[in-house]
Amino acid sequence: MAGVNLALSSGEVSLVAATTKTIVQLIAAAQHRVKVIGISIYFKDTVVTDTPVKVDICRQTTAGTPGSTPSLVKKNESDAETIQTTAGINYSAEPTVTDILETKEIHPQTGEKVYLPLSQEIYIKGGNRLGVRALAAQNQTVVVNFEVEE
Repeated sequence: MAGVNLALSSGEVSLVAATTKTIVQLIAAAQHRVKVIGISIYFKDTVVTDTPVKVDICRQTTAGTPGSTPSLVKKNESDAETIQTTAGINYSAEPTVTDILETKEIHPQTGEKVYLPLSQEIYIKGGNRLGVRALAAQNQTVVVNFEVEE
């Protein structure tokens, strides 16, 4: 880990009612662990009576089928290292989940940004995956952002 800070945004992803969907998955390069230091999740709903959305932060063991593979970006342009971490967003076939690290219920008119406390960051071992998936009672639109260090 060289201390290079990176950011990733899923962009807007549509959720279909009553269907679990992986919004974004981070993939650590082989022999290269990644530290997650912050996660934000924002919804775009306008209906006050809609049901809160169940959001899972989870370890995933398979790639599933992502809609696209965005690039992470360096938060500091002067960092010369090559980015090793990859990602997938907007999954049409779900990856296999092994561990759910946290489940949140977030009202779809709001969002949440969390910075993980020092020494309690989430580490992704080399070659492993971490995903954020959601299950909504109504159709929703969501954006997930990751802040990571590699």
